[in-house]
Amino acid sequence: MPLTILLTGFGPFPGAPFNPASSLPVRLATRRRPALHDVRRVAHVFRTSYAAVDAELPKVLARERPDAVLLFGVATRTNYLRIETRARNARSVLFSDVDGRRGGKAAIRLGGPGAIVGRASHHLLLTAAKAARVPAKLSHSAGRYLCNFVYWRALEEAASGNRPALVQFIHVPMVRRAPVRRPRPAGSRSLAQADLVRAGEAILMALVATARRRRAG
Repeated sequence: MPLTILLTGFGPFPGAPFNPASSLPVRLATRRRPALHDVRRVAHVFRTSYAAVDAELPKVLARERPDAVLLFGVATRTNYLRIETRARNARSVLFSDVDGRRGGKAAIRLGGPGAIVGRASHHLLLTAAKAARVPAKLSHSAGRYLCNFVYWRALEEAASGNRPALVQFIHVPMVRRAPVRRPRPAGSRSLAQADLVRAGEAILMALVATARRRRAG
């Protein structure tokens, strides 16, 4: 049976009317590469809403039964990829989603662990992103907003013994939407969507390789 990989992103949200994580899953799902020819890729973009994640994530996981999930979201204050190593049992009670809803409670799961650590090979994914010539770092905090929330929910499914066994969240930076027409200061570099696609593809292939090894036993 072919591997199935679920690729997810988020739509716009207050403060980010353009979200580069919206188109990334769709573009990665349609990339033609020999290493991915036998990989079934499913793209799903959530509204940036707690209710959407709670309603849609269990359904898409049950329907597609992916071997791995690669989730993307935007971090507006960083200029590099953040490979998140864990999801915290925390959510913001200050920032609203697109429905105007806030976290409500400071914890996602009352009585749950303080964090869930992902089982993907984080250093391998970091190496893949850097090999794609995109700056990247490991991160130990996915924040308290929807990015951390969806990562926690997906890791919860994996921790319960259900598919998927591999779950990874990647924070991407904001990107320029038009060609740069003026010289940039020496040493500075603003990323474009093409950079995110290139890095995302490298991370995807590294995750696929890990999933194949796990399936082989």
